[in-house]
Amino acid sequence: MNDTPIDYKIVKRKIEESNLISLSKATIREIKKLIDKIEKATGEKYIRMEMGIPGLPPAKVGVDAEIAALKKGVASIYPDIQGIHELKKESSRFVKLFLNVEVDPEGCVPTVGSMQGSFAAFIILNRMYEKKNTVLFLDPGFPVHKQQLNVLGQKWETFDIYDYRADKLRVKLEEVLSKGNISSILYSNPNNPSWICFTEDELKIIAEAADKYNAVVLEDLAYVGMDFRKDLYTPGRPPFQATVARYTDNYILFISSSKAFSYAGQRIGMMVISDKLFNRKCPDLNKYYSSDKFGYAMIFGTIYPLSAGVTHSAQHALTAMYKAANNGKFNFVDIVKEYGEKAKVMKKLFTDNGFYIVYKTDVDEPIADGFYFTIAYPGLTGEELMNELIYFGVSAISLAITGSERTEGIRACVSSVQRDQFPDLEYRLKKFYENHPVKKPQL
Repeated sequence: MNDTPIDYKIVKRKIEESNLISLSKATIREIKKLIDKIEKATGEKYIRMEMGIPGLPPAKVGVDAEIAALKKGVASIYPDIQGIHELKKESSRFVKLFLNVEVDPEGCVPTVGSMQGSFAAFIILNRMYEKKNTVLFLDPGFPVHKQQLNVLGQKWETFDIYDYRADKLRVKLEEVLSKGNISSILYSNPNNPSWICFTEDELKIIAEAADKYNAVVLEDLAYVGMDFRKDLYTPGRPPFQATVARYTDNYILFISSSKAFSYAGQRIGMMVISDKLFNRKCPDLNKYYSSDKFGYAMIFGTIYPLSAGVTHSAQHALTAMYKAANNGKFNFVDIVKEYGEKAKVMKKLFTDNGFYIVYKTDVDEPIADGFYFTIAYPGLTGEELMNELIYFGVSAISLAITGSERTEGIRACVSSVQRDQFPDLEYRLKKFYENHPVKKPQL
């Protein structure tokens, strides 16, 4: 192990100084902090795959609109909590043109990133009905969602979706939801970390189960339009982004601006609530809010005390990005295809050097190339793999913190890896393979 691309003694010391009990159980931000310190101490640049930071420039149309808004003085004015009028209108158009779903602008509400949206949703959904107090995660998923529930002291259940694709999903959902305690069902589509994409039939199954047991589907569209096997940018014409919202009225969508528009730093996303859910009356909400109307309680009873609105100038930026996309002047999908192209190259570099893809199929077709992929190495657990790779200048996160049952694997994010780092990645993986000889798996 002394023959490693990164100084073994320094890496070992920094890991010990971090006081992390286990790298495989560390949060994304904890891993980031550790790698930052190792880079500073060694002067070596890592292949950074631990954090989903956009690796492309922010959308110019958004930047220009935000600058213009700041120059007009919006920084001195509180925005409406429910969002500025133009943003709500363009959000509704975006959902219609790219998802083929009708929703009233009233139910399109900006949040401080999709993370605030999910946090607000958890707060209210587990109070709608007295006996429905548990979130069901279709895992693997974004680890921070469970951290949010821990902070709130709320309950959750989970299963690994890879074991229950197609018709098996119907049986599993019936088994879990029939207990009557599930308030909501959360998943991302495309999925973080596996990049699984639900089929239309699977979305119908989820919708039917939600309707049967009165559960709200929380669909995280952080990677909207990024299933690159289809061209999802033609406003108003198919194919459309896959969504459960075409099959049920029991939904809340979270549409992030971080990845699709590379606008992560301004912390703005959209919570899109179906018309029927927005106007639903839930008497149990009177225990906590001044109104039992779901949409009113969400905006003025939950989002208001969390942040009193979203940054005014960022709302103008997102308005401009939506409007340009809606009008066919901003092909955001074509821009982010770079992630899929990088993933294809990086996956081959890993599999050429003994690794294998963990989540590798979408029912009966190969997984798409996208923002994330999952890898493992024969004979090593996920924790062992993380511990070993860090000495070879490669960082990632463990699948163990994502709710995955495939704890031998790790998640790789392609966004922060630049193309000029590919030779370094190849060299480091070859060194890893030399130090951990195995027969290459049958792919």
